[in-house]
Amino acid sequence: MAVTVKYETDECGIPLKPTWSVHELLSSYPKPTLSSATLTRLHELAALIPPQEGTTEHAKLKGEMEELIKLVEAVKLVDTRNVHPTSFKLPDQQSPASGDEPSGQSLLRNAARTKDGFYVVDSDRKRL
Repeated sequence: MAVTVKYETDECGIPLKPTWSVHELLSSYPKPTLSSATLTRLHELAALIPPQEGTTEHAKLKGEMEELIKLVEAVKLVDTRNVHPTSFKLPDQQSPASGDEPSGQSLLRNAARTKDGFYVVDSDRKRL
């Protein structure tokens, strides 16, 4: 027996209110846990100073990261085998860069240190 749900729509048949939410969808997935050590390591890799463990900032950031991980894991479960790529080029959202502005690999010449075409960031130094 099929259940039919009716939504109030406009003249084009578009629902006037959302029929689902990302929060509702993701609530069915288990919440991943992110260890404090992993959070600290992510900060080190990004050359950032991590919030001190036990603070509200640390708890908030940890929770936000866990929600992002849950979203990524949910997206990874989507079966895209029968989804075809767009058949047209999407318009650029940014204005084209002028020839005067450096871009791409040419930006590396402004870096203090590079290696194999990447910026080198000292992440092994202790932060104050």
